[in-house]
Amino acid sequence: MKIIDISVPVSNNLPLWPNSTGLCIKRISKIGSKNLVNETHIEMNAHIGTHIDAPLHFIAKGKSIDKLPLDIFMGPVFVAYLPKVKEIGVKDLEKLSIPKGVKRILFRTSNSPLWGKTKRFKKNYVGLTESGASWIAKKGIKLVGMDYLSIAKFDEAAKVHQILLGKGICIIESLNLTGVKSGVYELICLPVKIAGSEAAPTRAILIHLS
Repeated sequence: MKIIDISVPVSNNLPLWPNSTGLCIKRISKIGSKNLVNETHIEMNAHIGTHIDAPLHFIAKGKSIDKLPLDIFMGPVFVAYLPKVKEIGVKDLEKLSIPKGVKRILFRTSNSPLWGKTKRFKKNYVGLTESGASWIAKKGIKLVGMDYLSIAKFDEAAKVHQILLGKGICIIESLNLTGVKSGVYELICLPVKIAGSEAAPTRAILIHLS
């Protein structure tokens, strides 16, 4: 059994979505003559780092992260490697050999090599189009993930989220799929149980049974 960590480290070096409230990680207690413990204060938007969007993110009466069944976040997942596409549309999706019964898809694109290279946010990242989102919504998929800050192209972010979340499809964003081969894995990406939140951080891993 091989475990692959596909999460990005939460640090001050992460690129942030434009106009994000940002991230603050501060050591407020350090072991020494006056303190017996190390203690860290973290202040961050729920959409920083590897995280899951619940329907509530774009759907007014959608479920919050703590109300979602946990089986969405555990089970078989298909990793689709699309190294040359600039946007993921219907034609790209129809070429994928998604095994029957697999209801989770993660996209590895040319985004993954960006992690660790620059803190600057890139608007021209690879993302899902509106037509691609509609295709996924019709296929009974229950979770979809992308290797950058958004599942969608920058200029189609709102509409794509509305299409997917409106169908109850959860979204996992800011994955690092560098080196992960296309194929089926076991996914575990349990979100932090934050009451009433539209999103939550997660530690996402793939398990390759060989």
